Amino acid sequence: MNYDFNAAAAYFNAKNAATTGPHELSGALERREPLGVVDVRFPSDFAKGHVPGAINLPKGKWQAANGMAKDRINVLYCYDQTCHLAAEAARELLAQGYPVVEMEGGFAAWESKSLPIVPAQPRAA
Repeated sequence: MNYDFNAAAAYFNAKNAATTGPHELSGALERREPLGVVDVRFPSDFAKGHVPGAINLPKGKWQAANGMAKDRINVLYCYDQTCHLAAEAARELLAQGYPVVEMEGGFAAWESKSLPIVPAQPRAA
């Protein structure tokens, strides 16, 4: 088996530049780093629970991008690992000059780590 170190380095550099994970986002929020958190799910799902500090910007609202800032990184997330809404939003928002990264795994990954959810949802005993 041949291993291409240059190809691997390029892949991981690109991945790190365009994505983050729930653990990293949680730490950034705890440290109060200047970033935006953008939930691109349907408003009804956002209302049931979302990442603390997130704004809701569902499909159809990306052109206006209300609540986003161009002077900080905006972390986008959707439903789960198979949802492509955050990637769709990222393409559109990047074209408008917003610095964005995608939280891998979406809200399902955030929930699976038992991280804080707003509004707080009772946890099963």
